[in-house]
Amino acid sequence: MARPAIWRSIADTLTAEIAWGHYPPGDKLPTEAALAARFGVNRHTVRQALAHLAEAGAVHPRRGAGVFVTAVPTDYPLGRRVRFHQNVLASGRTPSREILRLETRPADPDEATALQLETGALVHLVEGLSLADGTPLAMFRSVFPAARCPHLLLAMTRLGSVTAALAEAGVADYTRAETRITALAADALLALHLRLPQGAPLLRSVAVNVDPFGQPIEFGTTWFAGDRVTLTVMPETGDPARGVDKLS
Repeated sequence: MARPAIWRSIADTLTAEIAWGHYPPGDKLPTEAALAARFGVNRHTVRQALAHLAEAGAVHPRRGAGVFVTAVPTDYPLGRRVRFHQNVLASGRTPSREILRLETRPADPDEATALQLETGALVHLVEGLSLADGTPLAMFRSVFPAARCPHLLLAMTRLGSVTAALAEAGVADYTRAETRITALAADALLALHLRLPQGAPLLRSVAVNVDPFGQPIEFGTTWFAGDRVTLTVMPETGDPARGVDKLS
């Protein structure tokens, strides 16, 4: 009886290990050289096994980065109240944030218009990464009116949560007034932060959040990794001027 091809046995072994959770979604597999040494074969045989796994959708190669276990995209509802931690927890994953930049500076014209400020008014900027199970889902940049919440950056440093920091500043609730979503390719910097190859597909969300009185409180831009997030636009009820998601 013919013996199965060695590459298929290697593929079956790796498939089982992925199923057992030895390599969770989003994890990088060992290098071709490491797998070749483990199984006692040449790298061409390992390459055949990895190509079979890629065809089956179990892994996906990233040029220059390696081979990664395919992650099930996280459902990310876009509605009037979008809270990162709640969305990720609801998907059964563990959320975390990595803050990259905190600063106060004059608003640029787009920020001033979105926040209904005079050009050059001071704003607080918060920039960072949103992660699920340690894998970056998105890079975000949020801008807030400094006069409205003067101590926001100190609260962000201590609390690590936009919602908690705004609550401490007296904004107990905020809702999304508008969202615009655009598809684009990752530039070198976004690719580096999101651990993606340059040119990978992204979804960019530009949104304005308002307080209960309709006053803009946050102007945010988020770059989602296209293969890690499924953005879900829910129909809104109530005031038609609030909670609108626009695709552009």
